[in-house]
Amino acid sequence: MKNLNPQCIWKNFHALTQVPRPSGHLEKVQQFLLDFAKQAGVEAFKDEADNIVMRKPATPGMENRKGIILQAHMDMVPQKTPESNHNFVTDPIETWIDGEWVKAKGTTLGADNGLGVAAIMAVMEAKDLQHGPVEALITADEETGMFGANALPTGELNGDILLNLDSETWGKFVIGSAGGIDVTATLDYQEAETDPEDAAVKVTLKGLRGGHSGLEIHEGRGNANKMMVRFVREAIEECEARLACWHGGNMRNAIPFKAEVVLTLPKENVEALKELVADWKEDFTDEYKHIESGIEFFAEDVEAPKTEVPVEIQDNLINAIYGCHNGVLRMIPSYPDVVETSSNLAIIDIEGGKAALKVLARSSREDMKDCIVKTLESCFNMAGMKVETAGSYGGWDPNPDSEILNLLMKEYKELFGEDAIIQVDHAGLECSVILGKYPHLDVVSLGPTIRSPHTTTERALYATAEPFWALLKKVMVDVPVK
Repeated sequence: MKNLNPQCIWKNFHALTQVPRPSGHLEKVQQFLLDFAKQAGVEAFKDEADNIVMRKPATPGMENRKGIILQAHMDMVPQKTPESNHNFVTDPIETWIDGEWVKAKGTTLGADNGLGVAAIMAVMEAKDLQHGPVEALITADEETGMFGANALPTGELNGDILLNLDSETWGKFVIGSAGGIDVTATLDYQEAETDPEDAAVKVTLKGLRGGHSGLEIHEGRGNANKMMVRFVREAIEECEARLACWHGGNMRNAIPFKAEVVLTLPKENVEALKELVADWKEDFTDEYKHIESGIEFFAEDVEAPKTEVPVEIQDNLINAIYGCHNGVLRMIPSYPDVVETSSNLAIIDIEGGKAALKVLARSSREDMKDCIVKTLESCFNMAGMKVETAGSYGGWDPNPDSEILNLLMKEYKELFGEDAIIQVDHAGLECSVILGKYPHLDVVSLGPTIRSPHTTTERALYATAEPFWALLKKVMVDVPVK
């Protein structure tokens, strides 16, 4: 990978893959970036929000140009295949090249947003680039709540233009994105004793594609939690099953690709339950045959747990999971190909007297974001659950008259002989949060092509890094005068 072009980006990305940086565990990558800046001879510091800020002065004769802030996030989503033994806190990412793509072996690649960080590093260490004043803002814990952007101090940045390097399709400039909010429903319950005569079966659903809950929510991919509830409800109705525990999903912003439940039931009904599993596997395979190709759905005999969910609580929870909105609620009327409002039932944990359902809701309209939150609240409240919201951030309103956008469009056509595409994303970008603190900024998001972020099939189309780098260099040379 280090020998791919442009080497200045790929060698830095390779170096990043050797540094563990899952969300919530950023100490090593923060020190790595500070050490890099010291070696490159540029000013750098960690701010009070755990972001890394770098500053590089203008090259001689370009001091009068508008300042550019290059922005990316340092953390990555830690997902791995069931057979992988990878430890994201201690182990480097193992990469390989498959045809046109850079991939990782059994894990997420971290190109989201490691390629953006690598490009920033390339700018900071370059000795032959012409540019005005340049700052780097490499934010912390974007993937779990945009904590670094939300806590970004005002008065810290000096630039006039923000180039966010977290977009995932080369040739498209993003000028707007959805806002989002975390919705968590919880319920404490008194466990019931399991009938000592009952058997127990663990049912596992896995092999789904998963995916980014913003960029890929409209594709109809299977949500393991929403699929599992259909089976569990029928198992309760037809096999006298009882829910002992449920664990599905592990990241709010990832469509869950795996869920497992433990059910107790009369021993004489175990074979009927296993037949039901086989029936549902056949149904799921047919239902998702054009979308999912690796569905696994199977049952295993396990030791019966001592406790289970009381029947009245169980029924309320199953109803809440079944009724919880998941997927697209509405498309943008003026951009009918772009999702406006959605929700992702990302995580379910039910065991030991505690139940938690975690959803990430998104919308490019604040009133519709409020609507989806109230939709979810209404569902969970009917089940007697406590509902809390956190991490709310607003949408990024498009500015089609942006000066930096017009420059990017002009220079893209000059370099590549075709027009770039302007788009609004349903994925949440930190631009909206940063604009809330620095409203004067002129903002565009761009980047090389990445596919299936937040999944173990994440991959980067390496040929797109070279034109991305060429455009970035040209824009920095031609950045407008203040």
